[in-house]
Amino acid sequence: MKKLVSLIGILLLFFSCSSTRFVDSWKNEEITSFSPQKLLVIGMTDNLTARKIFEENMQKEFVMRNIIAEQGTSVIETNFTSAKKSEKEIDEMIMQLSKKGFDAIVITAVKGVDKRRNYYDNYNTFGYRWVRFGRYYYWYQDIYFRPDYYNEYTVYHVETSIYNINEDERKSLVWVGAIDLVDPQTISSTVKNYVSRIIEQLEYENLIKKRSI
Repeated sequence: MKKLVSLIGILLLFFSCSSTRFVDSWKNEEITSFSPQKLLVIGMTDNLTARKIFEENMQKEFVMRNIIAEQGTSVIETNFTSAKKSEKEIDEMIMQLSKKGFDAIVITAVKGVDKRRNYYDNYNTFGYRWVRFGRYYYWYQDIYFRPDYYNEYTVYHVETSIYNINEDERKSLVWVGAIDLVDPQTISSTVKNYVSRIIEQLEYENLIKKRSI
């Protein structure tokens, strides 16, 4: 299971998706305004190269909106992620981030993956009760002869969360957004599509200002 999760994390950032679908978001009603002074971007994957590419792209979007942002790979020591940490150790790490001036963290992780199958559009229900066997077989025999009668594809369920690390537990979680990445293939499109969709939603919900021109 651990290897599977790790592989999913790598695939998320090394492949692009032919479709980026925004699923849902949640915003903390306790928070009336959110103006981070210094923000840390974290991509959860054990592949350092993939994580770096993702964090760089997300960081650039925040910086272009006049938000000071840094990459987790530049701030959190590599040895911190080399072994599983206790909650106490993680809390101590958060305290160190706060001392360095960070007040918000944006973290992205793969929450799940589905294998799906898409069938060739040849399904006809009109008058099916009156169709003889020969006609039925004639309609659906393509399953034997069409290589594209169905195709399998993968959907990655990805979640981005924003935390205010200086607030109490009730106001700590600021926002959560869920996106499905459908049929990934190349790195550049994945990162570009995912990051732009998240930023677009954050602007729409007035959590960050639009990019300065």
